[in-house]
Amino acid sequence: MNQSDVIVVGGGIMGCSAAFFLRRRGLSVTLLERGLTGQQASGTNFGNVRRQGRYLHQLPLANRARDIWGRLPELIGEDCEFVASGHLRICYTPEQAAKLEAYANDARPYGLALEMISSNALRARFPYLGRDAIAGCFAPIDGHANPRLTAPAFGRAAARAGARVEEGTEVLSIGKTGADFTVETWEKGTFRAPIVLVTAGAWGNKLSSQFGESVPLAVHGPQMAVTEPLPYRLGPTFGVSTPHVKETVYFRQVKRGNVVYGGSTRGPASNETNRASVLPENILGQFEQMRRVIPGLARVNIIRTWSGVESYLPDDVPIMGPSATTPGLFYAFGFCGAGFQIGPGVGDVMAELIATGATTTPIEPYSIARFSGAAA
Repeated sequence: MNQSDVIVVGGGIMGCSAAFFLRRRGLSVTLLERGLTGQQASGTNFGNVRRQGRYLHQLPLANRARDIWGRLPELIGEDCEFVASGHLRICYTPEQAAKLEAYANDARPYGLALEMISSNALRARFPYLGRDAIAGCFAPIDGHANPRLTAPAFGRAAARAGARVEEGTEVLSIGKTGADFTVETWEKGTFRAPIVLVTAGAWGNKLSSQFGESVPLAVHGPQMAVTEPLPYRLGPTFGVSTPHVKETVYFRQVKRGNVVYGGSTRGPASNETNRASVLPENILGQFEQMRRVIPGLARVNIIRTWSGVESYLPDDVPIMGPSATTPGLFYAFGFCGAGFQIGPGVGDVMAELIATGATTTPIEPYSIARFSGAAA
């Protein structure tokens, strides 16, 4: 019997966490994933559990997600290597320091406590920083986790809670007949439910377009790399606040000693071939910027690079909430390379919205209706 209360299309961190929280609210759930859970953008990103720097309107969602990150073992039985290491964002100019300080003041009413650190104090606290860093802003309970572990962990927890998780199941089309949606798959026939949640990432627009809701979604690939293991010295995750894309870099050291890094430079990707490429000039440029932050990393070796298929919208804001055309249809996709931290919160919010008809966390800025009339 392929009937359930809710069908979730897409097994990334959004879909897997939504399936888990829907089961906790007592709804029967079928999760359909074309490949393996967490195989696409949810498993290939940097792993930043970062609230600092997000749009202010997104902080309530980020705070809800941060609470879940801290409770992963009790909720899903695994910690996904989440470490509340703190997140330090440094800058190179007084103008950028002023922007960091203004953001810290603006974020305080949202419960995000940030600490501005001046040049001398920064050097005393993090003596390995290079001389170009003139100030920093520290978020003490932000951190990082392992993206390769997280979505599959939520998927397993959802299955243990009673969700039907079907990997290797490609959705061909979604239609609606009477009260039910019919979801046609290539491998396992037709599934039916009165509610469908699309969490298909870079493929979300193909499905929303079937309901007259095309969005101008673009596809790119993150440019990620990891170094050989080093003695474990770096505590927080690091990022650079700068208006210049080429200066942007973020990095973190895992307990095994490797330094994982990336930046805002993007590479080519395709949601037709499901492939994304790493451009050597991007990886080497990011490495140069990481060396600018911490000169002691100048001689380490890069041992692996990777990318994935990520989706971006022109306003850098994701789509979350109900369809504007079709009752019973919901969306959560297009997270613009910044969805990992908020992922568990997105799943929790969408489950609340579907189960109760409302959510205590505001999601109005993410409505798909803002693209009404826009061509993909």
